[in-house]
Parts: sequence; structure tokens; C-alpha cells
Amino acid sequence: MNATSAWLLTANSKLNSPGLAAVYEEQVAGYSFKVFLVDDSCWLVACWPKGSRIGFRLAYSPNDRLELRKILEKGQNITFRIASLMGEYEVAVQLPGAENPVLRLTTTLKTAAPILFPYWPRDIVPLGATGSDVFAEGEIRVNQVGTRSGQLYFSLNRPKAGSVLYLQNLTALGDYNQQTETSAGDTVGGEWPEIGFALPPTVKNKPLEAGKSYCLSDAFIAFSEELPADESAMVRQYLDMLAVIYLALPKPQTTYKHWPEILQNGLTDLQDSPGCWTQVDGNHYLNAYVCDYATPPEIMVQLAVLLPLLDYVEWSDAQLTVMKKIKEGLPAFYNEELGTIMRWHPKVADTMKGEEEQKKPLVMDSWYLQHPLLNLSRLALKGDKVAEKLFLDSLEFAIKVAHHFNYKWPVFYKMDTLEVVKAETQPGKGGEKDVPGLYAHVLLQAWELTGKKRYLAEAEKAALKLKGLGFELFYQANNTAFSSGALLRLYKITKKEIYKELSYLCLANIFKNVSLWDCNYGYGKNFPSFFALFPLSDAPYTAVYEEQEVFCAFHDYLRHAETEDILPSLRLLLAEYIRFLVERAVYYYPTMLPKEMLADEVKTGEVDPNLWIALEDMHDGWEKSGEVGQEVYGAGNAFGILPRHYMQVDGNPFMIYTDYPTYGFAPKKHRPVNFKLAGDTRLTSRLMLVKTGKDKMPEFSVKLNGSKELLKGKRTKEGHLEFTVPGDSEIYINWTYENL
Repeated sequence: MNATSAWLLTANSKLNSPGLAAVYEEQVAGYSFKVFLVDDSCWLVACWPKGSRIGFRLAYSPNDRLELRKILEKGQNITFRIASLMGEYEVAVQLPGAENPVLRLTTTLKTAAPILFPYWPRDIVPLGATGSDVFAEGEIRVNQVGTRSGQLYFSLNRPKAGSVLYLQNLTALGDYNQQTETSAGDTVGGEWPEIGFALPPTVKNKPLEAGKSYCLSDAFIAFSEELPADESAMVRQYLDMLAVIYLALPKPQTTYKHWPEILQNGLTDLQDSPGCWTQVDGNHYLNAYVCDYATPPEIMVQLAVLLPLLDYVEWSDAQLTVMKKIKEGLPAFYNEELGTIMRWHPKVADTMKGEEEQKKPLVMDSWYLQHPLLNLSRLALKGDKVAEKLFLDSLEFAIKVAHHFNYKWPVFYKMDTLEVVKAETQPGKGGEKDVPGLYAHVLLQAWELTGKKRYLAEAEKAALKLKGLGFELFYQANNTAFSSGALLRLYKITKKEIYKELSYLCLANIFKNVSLWDCNYGYGKNFPSFFALFPLSDAPYTAVYEEQEVFCAFHDYLRHAETEDILPSLRLLLAEYIRFLVERAVYYYPTMLPKEMLADEVKTGEVDPNLWIALEDMHDGWEKSGEVGQEVYGAGNAFGILPRHYMQVDGNPFMIYTDYPTYGFAPKKHRPVNFKLAGDTRLTSRLMLVKTGKDKMPEFSVKLNGSKELLKGKRTKEGHLEFTVPGDSEIYINWTYENL
């Protein structure tokens, strides 16, 4: 047992006092819930059907004696009004029910005086068995890192009880964080048995104001009697519990963003801004960051922009000269001697100063070889012969590297000798653990392109290396997302359940690394951040490039899963991430942000606040954003969103938009049209008939799931027609013109 604080020992002792009387108790679905007032604290104790208990602190006033003033009951909702020296507490307890199997505990304090919080104890005590003062033994599987979700997923193993997912709705703490100038990051976690949420201490002279109400906690808790027997069971439980809590969680309203206009702004600046381009040996290359001329061109950067541009061109039938520009420079990255594409342009690779480990001509970051190969394979499968040659000519080298490292890639290695330059991300943490999945994706593409079974067998060998990595699999978000799609494809090809389960493992790692809250304090008030995704497991900011690629990978996963029996919780979470990304992504452009929140110093290149090129990094509300740079290789942002969310109806002055992914839309002139929404029926999507051009919009009839009843839409000031529709619905749209 780990060491504990005096606060925890005291709480445990008092909650186990003989004769301690509850001020409230209730039984729900075999669980009992009792509320106790114990000197300076108010506790809710939940008891599993088999007797193990866990305590949640509802209110706290140090060295005080709380006084219960009133209990109000309304169905499953119980409100406790409690007096303390610090002020008046109101504690709202929402017990689990049949429709909402989640316990919610919300604590609000109306302060009696200006108050500082130099320390606050964590709010969970694993009490163990009834009648015993020995803490339960348990295991923390997931906890909050930085400003990710305020989550704690853990199990109580002895006495055997089950599992808990605790999620603190950090959005609700915005007034506290704003007033005290504190961050909601790293507030949920701890070391067993001292676990849970603790208010961030007020280190500055920034007290809560007297006479104002502040939310101090808003916790959502899901219980299970299951102790997962293996990795697959753990992953399924985590995803299912997360989805259950997500349904109960207050979610911000989204607003429509007009991506056709955003895309044109970005395309103009990408093509015309000198800061986006450099020239080598007669060819033009995209810089990684605006005005970054010190770093040689990288093949990953060229392809990371080219593929979304291709998505847009296929959708729009546009002709973009910028694509020809990028393609012409690709063959120069091939190294005949090694038989592979290189990360850095070989003609200028030796101009690097080597200030970072990977900024040396022959040093390869493990994923930086696989990712360009993946994009080359995509071009090849679309008939691009130059890309096909580059891909197939480099494939044997990639296989050689995989065999050399036994499908367990380090962080950096040398291309000529395969000598490891950096083995681990951190001591004891291993290398880039999701690269086997990315490599499996590359080899699946090779199999699809050539039909050679050797490549399929190679993909399977690599994929199995992900087994047993648990919640440590995630290295980089987009690569973990690509891995999930490759594994689902492997399952569909081989019908081996292990690959479907491993695809769930990849996705669970991604959802562990999102922020299910809105940072509404400091600079965070200027942009939405709910359901944002972090690029690395320890990254202090969210990043546009990884988010854009995860967005596309999730679309692809849902497309492959359309006819498959996958977890309903995944269908829900994937669609909801996409829905929020479609709104949030525009705020990566500095043109959408006040200039005072942009970083004063930039690590790479320059930041032009008037340029529609996305910032790499969005930070916690007390930190400025854009300090890494303005990310040219994140320019695919709009080009990935527009073709996936706008459906064109030829010859008509409108497009169909949804913020959920869709299946089965066939572009055509004739009416009616129909398609199916992804997602879950318990949540809703925005459907819009978007006006294009100056012609008058027709009269529409919109129906759901074959119903005869027409949906009523709302006209926007721009002339669009907006509807709210449930997920997982079939949409039917017909229209007529007045003169017909």
C-alpha cells in the first residue's frame, strides 16, 4: 500500500466509525448510496451489491463542522443545503436511473468571504469492505494527463467489487479557474489510494470573491461489477462506460461554419504566400512552417498536403496547379543507393545544423518513413504511376527495417546502418509503439495494389505486436487512428476477431487523449475546445495536422464499419468527435483569433495573423497559442472537411451539409435524394441545405426513416435551411421549384 496523507487516514477512520448515521440513503439497481456529514466534510458512500464501498467527498470546509440546513428531493435528484464557515454549499446528487445509469455529483459554494485555496484534498476514498478500515486494493488504468479529460478509470480488486469511470466536468469549473487564474489541467488522478479530483491550489493572490457562487465540482460516475479479465474486456468496458457518461455530460452547442469560403481563403494563401514555399533544384516544395527556410523540404509535408487536395479535386472536379507543383518534386526524395524515399530532400539535407536529434541527413523518425509510404500507396491506388513506382521501390527497405527491429520501432534510427539514435520516448516507456499498426496499413495497401499474399502476411505479423500494450499503445494520434482502420480491414479480410479487438484498443487510446470539456477561461474563451485531441500522449497542446488526419481516419473507419458489428459506443464517440471537429477546426486559423492571444515568440518560422494557414498548437487558456509555428503541412484541414460533409446536387443552387458522417449518398441531379447518418439515435446532428450562388432556393420536403411527417427547418440569415436530426437516421430530401 502506498503512503497516504493525514486527510485520507482521517476520512477513512471517520467513515468507518461504529454507529455513524446517514442523513440520506437510497438503493438503486443493487447499489446503495448513503450520505454522511462528518465534521468538516460531507460524503456520499456507494456500496456495491457484494459489499465493497467507495466514498466521494461532496463538500469540505477545513477544521469546521458542517451543518445540514435542508434536503430537497425530486425523483432521482436530491439537493443538500449545507452551512459552513466558508459559505453556503449546495450539493446536487443525481442518482443513477434506468434511462441514465450515471451518478452525478455537483457542488456549488456561495462564499461568505474572499477565500484562497492553498490546498484541497482529493475526493475519492476506496473504503473497501463494510466493517473494515483497510483500504480497498485497486488499479488505476487511465488518469488525466495535462488538460485532457478529467477522467479516472480504475478497478477495485480486493475485496472484489468492479470498475469505476469517474469524469470531472471541468467546463463547470470555468468561473473558479478564471477568478483564481488556475488551470484545470492535472486535477484528476493521484496515487492509490489517494485518488480523485482536487481543486487547483490558488498560488497567486487571486481569491474567490465574497458573495458569489462557484461550482467546485461536477463529477459523473459510472459503476460496473465487472473486473475485466483481459485487455479486450478492459477496452470494451472503458469505451462503453465513456459513452454512457458522454450521453449524460452537458455538451456545448455548435455553430455552423461555412467551409467552402474557408477553403478558398486557405487555398489562396497556400498557393500565393511566399512563406509557404521554398525552391530546390528547379522544383517547388512546401515549407513545414510559414517562413521556415532553415529546414530542408520533407516528403511527409508534401504528401500530407497533396492527399487532402486530391480529396477536394475529386469532389469538385477543380484543376489545381499547386498539385502538379508538389508532384513534380517528389521523385527527388528517392535515394537509389539505399533503395528508399528519404525524409529530407537529399540535395539540401546536409545544410541542417543538427540542433535536434532528428535534424541530421540520415536520421529517420520511425513514423516518418511509414506515413509518406502510406500516402504514396493511396496515390498509387488512384492510378498515379510515379507514386506507384516510388512506393514499390521503397517497400523492400521498409520491410527490412521492420524485420531488423522485430516490428518494435525505436524513436530515431540511421537509414544507412539502422543504428538506433534514440530508443525510447522516455526511459522505460519504449519506442513509437503504434508504428506496427501504421506499417500494417502500408503493407495492406501494398497487398491491395499488387495482390501479393506476402504483404498481407507481413501486415498480420506487425499488427499482432500491438497486443498487450494496453493504454500505452498511443505514440502519435494520427498514426494510432490509421492503425485502427488497418486492423478493422484485417478483421474484414481474415475474420480473425483479434484484429477487431485491437482496432478497439487503438481507438480507446485515442479517446483517452481527448479533452471532454471546454476551456472557457483566459484565452480559452476565444475558441471552442470540447472534444479536442492531443497529438502525443504528453503533448501540452492540441495540433491541427494530427486532428485533421484523425478526422479523416475516423471517417474511413466508419465507412469500413458500415456493415460490420462494431461496438455501439464507438459509433457514438467517433461521430461525436467528427461533429465537434467540424466546428472547432476553423479556430486553428489565426485569422479567427484575437492577436493578443498569439505567441510573442515563435519556435519555427513566423506567424502571420492575417494568413489562412493554421497554427500548429492551441494551448490551455492561460497560455498563448501558436508558439510552435504556423503549420503549412496542416493546410489539408479544410480540404479534408469539405468533401466529407458537403453533398453536391448537380444543377441545383444548394448543397446538403451534415456535421455527422454519412453513408450512401449518390450524387445526382434528380430528386429525391437519400442517405444515412452515422452516430447514435440518442444524439443529434445538424443538417443544412446550404444556399450556393444567387438563385432562389427551391421548396424542400425533408423526411426521416420513411416517415410521412415533414421536418420543419429554420431559415438562417445567409439563406440556408437548418434542421436538427437524430443520428443513425435515414434522410430523404425532395424539392420543387415554383415555376414547375
